[in-house]
Amino acid sequence: MGKSLRIAYGEALKEYAATNDKIVVMDADLAHATMTGIFKEAYPDRFYNFGIAEANMVCEATGFAHAGLIPFVSTFALFGAGRAYEQIRNSVCYVNANVKFGLTHSGLCVGEDGGSHQSIEDIALMRVLPNMTVFVPCDPIETKKAVKAAIEIDGPVYIRVARPVVDDITTEDAPFVPGKANVLKDGEDVCIMATGLMVKEALAAAKLLEADGISAAVVNIHTIKPIDKETILNYHAKCKGIVTAEEHSVIGGLGSAVAEVIAGVSGGKFAQVGVEDKFGKSGAPDLLFKAYGLTPENIAAKAKAML
Repeated sequence: MGKSLRIAYGEALKEYAATNDKIVVMDADLAHATMTGIFKEAYPDRFYNFGIAEANMVCEATGFAHAGLIPFVSTFALFGAGRAYEQIRNSVCYVNANVKFGLTHSGLCVGEDGGSHQSIEDIALMRVLPNMTVFVPCDPIETKKAVKAAIEIDGPVYIRVARPVVDDITTEDAPFVPGKANVLKDGEDVCIMATGLMVKEALAAAKLLEADGISAAVVNIHTIKPIDKETILNYHAKCKGIVTAEEHSVIGGLGSAVAEVIAGVSGGKFAQVGVEDKFGKSGAPDLLFKAYGLTPENIAAKAKAML
């Protein structure tokens, strides 16, 4: 039985707050959508609604952090990573303040809200900031683990929280170590490195490739920063090529991060699946994924063309 990652996020905040009274949550008039309302209902005295004032919210969160609390800031990814970018840079990351960002409704999966609300550049914006850790969980179980890891990290953390209902791909006992990718399937010919909602598509692509006699590994890169250089280089040496898959622009996201690791290292080939330098548009998420090539078939085709 699947659930939305944003519900998993709200439930995790409520659960961990029961044993950690330093956790406070802030939202910008979207608690009903980001699902921080789950926390608000349980801990109304630790919840703060800033209205449509994202920059003020981020600055206030920094004050909470300096006072020894652990603030979680939530709104849509476009408004948080975009509208409040200067404040995240200068008020939070510049001083390494202990502020967490659980930004929801990221990527094309926002669907009918359209290109104006579909953040396809947020990973790039967040990973370029010094001191920022970037998590992109693939399912509800991993979302909960990302919240726990964020609480334990002393410094800024960005958790990219998707909107749709998603079935669990990972298990409760699977490790979630910041900066350490998880190998979901081993393979010899090609390695598909995926993040977020594209992990499910990567596993499906591996089955398509296996049916054609191509051995495909699948690696879940839940942490974009710090990136797992060791695993990337191991599969770069082991396989004939790497294909990255992300629900984000091919510029600045997972694909760029992997390319930076293997640049200058002799070995296999490289290809990317993602949003090809264009804005999103309105439509059902599954139709948008097909229109933008975020499909198992396209991943498999990229792998075959590369090989």
